[in-house]
Amino acid sequence: MLQGAITAMITPFRDGRVDFDRLEANVRFQIEKGICGLVPVGTTGESPTLSHEEHHKVIECVVNTAAGKVKVIAGTGSNATDEALALTDHARSVGADAALVVNPYYNKPTQEGMFLHFMKIADVGLPVVLYNIPGRTAVGLTPATVARLAAHPNIIAIKEATGSMDVASEIMSLCDPQDLTILSGDDSLTLPLMAIGGRGVISVLSNLMPDRVRALTDVALAGDFGPAAQIHRDLFGLFKAIFIETNPIPIKAAMAMAGMDSGELRLPMCEMAEDNRAVLEKVMREHGVLVGACVGNNA
Repeated sequence: MLQGAITAMITPFRDGRVDFDRLEANVRFQIEKGICGLVPVGTTGESPTLSHEEHHKVIECVVNTAAGKVKVIAGTGSNATDEALALTDHARSVGADAALVVNPYYNKPTQEGMFLHFMKIADVGLPVVLYNIPGRTAVGLTPATVARLAAHPNIIAIKEATGSMDVASEIMSLCDPQDLTILSGDDSLTLPLMAIGGRGVISVLSNLMPDRVRALTDVALAGDFGPAAQIHRDLFGLFKAIFIETNPIPIKAAMAMAGMDSGELRLPMCEMAEDNRAVLEKVMREHGVLVGACVGNNA
């Protein structure tokens, strides 16, 4: 079962290319800090800007570096079903544990079209995590469609990023938890979602603080919601600050401020506005992430 704290990994770039040495170091850092799983080339990994060759190599790098110590859920979604099939088959062939497959974006398929799309991808044979994020894709899976998809033995989980506890609750009411695990797609909603039956989060903040996000999911999974609420409150300002601009701009900036080499962004992602950078730095200082001078921009 996929559960706990799973990091939606950044992709570090250097001089316009993927920095594989830094990527390997990031994987090792995550494992050392106790993360439960890794998601390469998702939204946080700037997947729309990667070539197919880069996409393949990033997944291979993460799988090989993780070496079975944690689960690797490879981002393989596309708005073209044939492309998603090819990406998913490649992830299967190099040893990924599962695929994270986003709603087909831009072309706005019907519920039936999305159902057929995901079912065909699930037939590749790699376990599939649905990624329901209508704010980016313009279409969302309804709970009824999710329930239909959950009948496929290879569709094992959903990253729920609608921001609606009602949607999550309806999915839970329609699906046997043995058939479909629900993971939060929003850091700030991890605790509320776990309180109604979710099993963890695919997190952005855990790029910076994997141990703290893991602590939150551990106590929530144990049913200790008092301590979980305290950790949630402690992290809440950071949860919100890392989305002050479009992800992954703030998390890459936050990592650089904290002395972690997060590399460059790739256009159309660009450096944070200075006023937002000041807000992010202030929040990080208030939460004890930064002490002393700020490292500044990525380089």
